[in-house]
Amino acid sequence: MKLKNKHQIISLILFGFIINGCVEPFEFNQETFESALVIEATITNELKSQEIILSRTFEFGEEGPNPESGADVRIVDDTQGQFLFIENEAGIYVSTSPFSAQANKNYQLLITTNNGRSYSSTQTVLTQNTQIDELYAVRETNDDDINGMSVYVDSFDPTGNSKYYRYEYEETYKIVAPNWVPFELIVIGDIWPWCGVSLIVREQPVRVCYNTVESINLNLTTTNGLIEDRVSQFLVRFLNSNDYIITTRYSILVKQHVMSREAYVYFEALNAFSGQGSLFSQIQPGFLSGNIFSDNNPDEKVIGFFDVSTVSSKRLYFNYEDFYPNEAPPPFIVNCIPYAPTLFNATGTACGELISGLNFNRIVYIDENENPSISFPGPYLMVLRPCGECTALGSTIVPDFWEE
Repeated sequence: MKLKNKHQIISLILFGFIINGCVEPFEFNQETFESALVIEATITNELKSQEIILSRTFEFGEEGPNPESGADVRIVDDTQGQFLFIENEAGIYVSTSPFSAQANKNYQLLITTNNGRSYSSTQTVLTQNTQIDELYAVRETNDDDINGMSVYVDSFDPTGNSKYYRYEYEETYKIVAPNWVPFELIVIGDIWPWCGVSLIVREQPVRVCYNTVESINLNLTTTNGLIEDRVSQFLVRFLNSNDYIITTRYSILVKQHVMSREAYVYFEALNAFSGQGSLFSQIQPGFLSGNIFSDNNPDEKVIGFFDVSTVSSKRLYFNYEDFYPNEAPPPFIVNCIPYAPTLFNATGTACGELISGLNFNRIVYIDENENPSISFPGPYLMVLRPCGECTALGSTIVPDFWEE
């Protein structure tokens, strides 16, 4: 089963919590499935459009998650403040105006689904505001004897009130197409016998691109039980030295969420379950209860936690050569060995691989084939598209925050 994004991963993970059989070996059948509402709801002290995601658990073999559309979603506080959310995409609800969670207020999530069922969270307060002190990268060999870049974070709360932390990151990396040339081949005929191509000057620069990827794992730590409320050299991200995303320039934005104890316990249990391997293993952990409940039926299983957390963030940049001077860069993500596909097929009765490769946007031009041979029979040297067009892997738009 292919997991498309972090929301699908969370929905599928949580599906396991509503399957019967905490002790007995689990035998999957359709009768054990119970549809449950899945709620991903974290609001922060950041002034932004806050987001809440609603979906339904899905059965084994189904494509998921199943978005929960048409719901009324709002957050209220104990000073009669109210924040309304609208459905921006299927199952994704965004606040109608930006807001930030404030200290010393109780917040409650209220949801009414399209079928008239209502759900509410317990009242939740904003956590202690603690800043990231340092974000830094170290070249080292990890416990699995893999050389690479470790990204660490340090933090300290002198009041001792934070204790529970969750980290997420957003990484952005620069991509330089290794075989880019300022020309491209276009198809001018793809029906035999009129199979033809034309070499033209590129209209758009597609040599340098950028791609941004968000973390999907639950990265948790606690200082509970330590002498100080100090996070020291906590590993947020490890990058293998052969990972092509650090080939040129790499940036990572790390966000530190200070959580309540209840939120930490919930996400720690969720993290432990997701690390067990298959969701259909012999041992099932049962249902994981959060702080959101059905107002209509106390026995209805609701999956999710309403978290109100403070956030501190820092961004880090580094170049590959900063840590690997005079060393060969990581291998590119695809093989960029040139080849020369033919204009016609072997019998000359149909258009060849050159035409189909261009039509399906799989290959790009790099040079004339001046010495055709049995192994290089076609008129042009070609490579896989990512080798010559960075847009196969990212966007040519430079991010607003990017620094060279």
